[in-house]
Amino acid sequence: MPDRIVNEPVLTGADFDRLRELRLENPDAIAEVLAARARRPLIRGDKRLMIVAADHPARGALGVGADPMAMADRYDLLQRMAVAVSRPGVDGVLGTPDVIEDLALLGLLDDKIVVGSMNRGGLRGASFEIDDRYTAYDVPAMVRDGIDFGKLLIRVDLEDPSTVATMEATARAVDAAAAARLPIMLEPFMSRRTDGKIVNDLSTDAVINSVAITNGLGNSSAYSWLKLPVVDDMERVMAATTLPTLLLGGDPGGDPEAVYASWAKALCLPGVHGLVVGRTLLYPGDGDVAAAVDTAAALVHGA
Repeated sequence: MPDRIVNEPVLTGADFDRLRELRLENPDAIAEVLAARARRPLIRGDKRLMIVAADHPARGALGVGADPMAMADRYDLLQRMAVAVSRPGVDGVLGTPDVIEDLALLGLLDDKIVVGSMNRGGLRGASFEIDDRYTAYDVPAMVRDGIDFGKLLIRVDLEDPSTVATMEATARAVDAAAAARLPIMLEPFMSRRTDGKIVNDLSTDAVINSVAITNGLGNSSAYSWLKLPVVDDMERVMAATTLPTLLLGGDPGGDPEAVYASWAKALCLPGVHGLVVGRTLLYPGDGDVAAAVDTAAALVHGA
């Protein structure tokens, strides 16, 4: 993986100096910038969304490909995000509060859908990994900050009793989102511990089972969306729900052309309204963030 992106910088050292200065001297600027940002409807035009995700660091997932610390440099990550959101066809960003607030202070969120990650307490490799209680945004904070969309992850391990607490916490988050009329994106997996590690089951039947369970969480599904991996026989997966669905880009690796082809096929299915992709676009093998984002945006918006 290239050490640097090949694209021209969008941000400068002066931008980062100002970011640090505001965080040090005027923390109230965050609320002011969020309140003043130009917002847009969630759905417009072709009713499809291209969202770039950067919520990985907060769950301790810094690795990309063979580099276990690829996302550790926050300034490099912000530069990559700046390139991504500058591209036509990118509708929004997904992140935990620290990332969203950095992007807001840098002036990158106007006319973008902002998706607030509720994150997960079950850090990768921890003994408590399946205990996915939410540790970042909650619904009142997203309403306060004018966040357009919530997002959470729910992993269901039928052999781990901690799963029921995660399911209950998720249901209560869905309740709160529905009461606030805040769209909320649910990312479910059937998971199990294998050789001490939590592994998501990406078989078609397992994904369908996760969808069926998630459909029913909360006292209303009116504002629930799904975020699903692209697996074999996506037609069967999408037949399991009427909820609007975005596709999960997944971890980078393998043949990019094959990945793009699988996205293109799944994007044609009824109920699928776009992509949420992070590391695959932000850290492409050739370092060309703009080209990777442009390819994905063209798939979503039909260019």
